[in-house]
Amino acid sequence: MTVQRGKKLSISIQEHMAIDVCPGPIRPIRQISAYFPRLSPTSPTPLSPNPTSPPPALSPGSGASGMGGPQLLSPLLAEGRPGGGGSLSLTSSIDTSVEIHSSDSDDCTALGTLEFELRYDQSSSELHCTVKRAKGLKPMDFNGLADPYVKLHLLPGACKANKLKTKTIRNSLNPVWNETLTYVGITEEDMHRKTLRLTVCDEDKLTHNELIGESRVPLKRVKPDQTKRFHTCLEHPPPLPSPTAMGEALRGISCYLREWENEQLHSLEERGRLLLSLQFLPPLSSEDEDVEAGSEGRRNGGLCVGVKRCAHLAAMDVNGFSDPYVKIYLKPDIQKKSKHKTAVMKKTLNPEFNEEFFYEISLSELANKTLEVTVWDYDLGRSNDFIGGVCLGCQSQGDALRHWTDCLKNKGRRVERWHILTNELPRTMSHD
Repeated sequence: MTVQRGKKLSISIQEHMAIDVCPGPIRPIRQISAYFPRLSPTSPTPLSPNPTSPPPALSPGSGASGMGGPQLLSPLLAEGRPGGGGSLSLTSSIDTSVEIHSSDSDDCTALGTLEFELRYDQSSSELHCTVKRAKGLKPMDFNGLADPYVKLHLLPGACKANKLKTKTIRNSLNPVWNETLTYVGITEEDMHRKTLRLTVCDEDKLTHNELIGESRVPLKRVKPDQTKRFHTCLEHPPPLPSPTAMGEALRGISCYLREWENEQLHSLEERGRLLLSLQFLPPLSSEDEDVEAGSEGRRNGGLCVGVKRCAHLAAMDVNGFSDPYVKIYLKPDIQKKSKHKTAVMKKTLNPEFNEEFFYEISLSELANKTLEVTVWDYDLGRSNDFIGGVCLGCQSQGDALRHWTDCLKNKGRRVERWHILTNELPRTMSHD
């Protein structure tokens, strides 16, 4: 703006600034952009410098204003159009089998998208994840490409024991895997409380592997025996909470924060899965004894424990494997005679035992007992390493309690169930 003495006032208005020319002192007012809603970067709609004109009505499918009636501007553009914040096409929202997550930030287009399928087979307790493809991944190497692979974890309790990994696709930003990864021993409780994390990484042989982005899916969104498709935008991993920093900022609820911090410090690590079968055999009658020969130890009835198999065990040896075996106790064990042990399986994280052990005990006595099952890694010449364990009894919780009560209520029926092995030793157990 320039004002010359003795001459008429002249005003120059820039494209982005409006000047109030009412009588009185000259004062700038807000930018014109504040009078209009935020438009898409690709929208060709011109901005009018008149702040009194109504804001243009935008439809998600058109770039011109004033067409299609007043609608909110969607942050998602049709597939194939550049500059959008998501990857959802206008027709994909109709397909209920496809779950597409979008983000208002630029990370969605900057990191890429991931397509995969999930299916939970309830009868076999297996979770199948088919990793299809990724598109538009962020370049990670000097050649403008990447060497991507996908790894899976189950949350909470992520560790090497429940990590699954696809093959690596070399020099590609649009890799196609079509690879199915399977978790064994996934219970209904896991499907309600677990979250599957899919992480896309860039493999570097000379340096450490780099993370490109991740996607998380609560397993409760997957219905049993149905395949669900997902097309998700990769995101940066959420920042880890700092209990100490939070404690300083939230002094008013320090008691609750202290409980949360202790829970985080003492959280149990998952070490694998164990398939057990329990069967309480009632006492044999005189007629049954004639039919079943060689059943002298079972004529008074008791508990039959079957150790079937383990899956996704933690690797305890330097070769990336373990030499697992299973020990079981029925406690309290005053006479120290309840210990049983399976054979040792060499160099495997998914051993199959298929061994059964019998405890001669009445049903009333069994109700006051606790079955402790522990998995160990055999080491020659030194003490064996504890892998994980589980306790089944009337004082247990979750799947362990349900398995125990089902066994006591259904006499003579064999009940099988998968159990999560944790890194905490049972309190009543001691080393050999």
